[in-house]
Amino acid sequence: MYYLGIDNGGTMAKVAIFDQLCHQIAVCSEKVELIHPQHGWEEVNIDQLWESNARAIKTVLEISGIDPAEIACIACTGHGNGMYLVDESGKGLVGIRSTDTRARKYIEEWNEKNTLDSVLPKTMQAIWAAQPNALLRWYMDNDPETLEKTRWMFMVKDLLRYRLTGEAYMELTDASATSLMNNLTQEWDDEVLRTWGVESLRRILPPVVTTTQICGHVTAQAAAKTGLKEGTPVAGGMFDIDAVGVGIGMVDDQSLCLISGTWGNNQYISKTPVVSKDVFMTTCYSIPGYYLMLEGSATSASNFEWFITNLFKADRELMKQKDETGSIYDLVNAEIAGTKPEDCNLVFLPYLYASPVNIDANACFIGLDAWQKRGHMIRAVCEGVVFGHYWHINRLMKFRDMPNPILLTGGASKSPIWCQMFADIFQTVVRIPEATELGALGAAIAASVAVGDYPDVETACQNVVRFSQTYYPNSNLAGVYQKKREKFNKILEIMQPHWSELR
Repeated sequence: MYYLGIDNGGTMAKVAIFDQLCHQIAVCSEKVELIHPQHGWEEVNIDQLWESNARAIKTVLEISGIDPAEIACIACTGHGNGMYLVDESGKGLVGIRSTDTRARKYIEEWNEKNTLDSVLPKTMQAIWAAQPNALLRWYMDNDPETLEKTRWMFMVKDLLRYRLTGEAYMELTDASATSLMNNLTQEWDDEVLRTWGVESLRRILPPVVTTTQICGHVTAQAAAKTGLKEGTPVAGGMFDIDAVGVGIGMVDDQSLCLISGTWGNNQYISKTPVVSKDVFMTTCYSIPGYYLMLEGSATSASNFEWFITNLFKADRELMKQKDETGSIYDLVNAEIAGTKPEDCNLVFLPYLYASPVNIDANACFIGLDAWQKRGHMIRAVCEGVVFGHYWHINRLMKFRDMPNPILLTGGASKSPIWCQMFADIFQTVVRIPEATELGALGAAIAASVAVGDYPDVETACQNVVRFSQTYYPNSNLAGVYQKKREKFNKILEIMQPHWSELR
């Protein structure tokens, strides 16, 4: 028997099939087109989103050669927040991504009035423009007609489960990140809804289910569309930060999960929730009784990719002309290896796309000298990304001791030199998972528990999560990196009152 995991992030729909030990059998990706109707609006056409996922499901079944009847269970994961509205018939009305900023003014008003203070003990998280609380208020004031047509509000993976089964639910881990729920009682909360002025919309919030709960079965219509077998069970699934946590084996409070991708997410779990304005988000985790504490921002490996795209463009073209088989990243790693951390005093602030320290902060190099080469710059970019993770983790560590090991995934985990930087800067063991599609794997693990192949998520992870590499810290570099990190933090402190002047 096999499990099918569906993962929808920012721009891609990925579908993977795993065997009973969660070895990946086949994977297929389909691009999801983003729509930008106005500045700050980030949308997706719900029907096209479903088409992309259906094609990916059909293709992965074909390339695997697996009989659809052998798929024991399906589970979905995807980005949190944003929102997906459908009408009574299930027709898509609007799909909003988690990067949308149209509702920013509501966040600014609520922060100015300290509106969050009264409900923070229940919601346990900061508020931002792409959360449903702000988006629903925006629609109430600017497009009430759409809300009148709305029957259900979903997160992306709940929408996909709805399209597969025809059953309307919202799964707990995603629901607990919306600032509409009491995360202690794990129920929608009338006081919280009144605080944001959206109490009249309680009617569009689906019943809440758990990660490993069977929430319906593939309908005849969905089966015809995807190639799946009608009647295949579909589990609740989970928020993608949970899926990566599960896929990387974060089953207790001893480890720290770092995701170094478009977003830099830093997270750990505990049976005691952290309720503080100094932590970005506390949500209910996929393992009952645990909470997930997260600090993160769009300040991670996307900075590295921007640098490679723009400063190694000619090298990439030359390699293509020469038909060389190596990767551009081999060249990048060679240039970094040609520098030493103790010889490079250059600092990079990884704020090309966003900044958690100041809304007006930008990326920049500080300390650039004429003798330094491109390799020094790319080393500084990699170090700056790690220092950005360290900034977030420092906020988390106000509430606990540093876990050990760090479980690292995302773009940075593909570079041995970068992985070693994480180990040396944190002075902690860093472990890299064997699996590449961790979101889909986490969903597949949920599916395996849902049908009883494993008694719980912890047991499943102990049996199927594997690691490919372990990096140990070089204690000789502890002082070098401490000085660099102090310089990084000093620059942030000096610049804090001046960022707005530079806009």
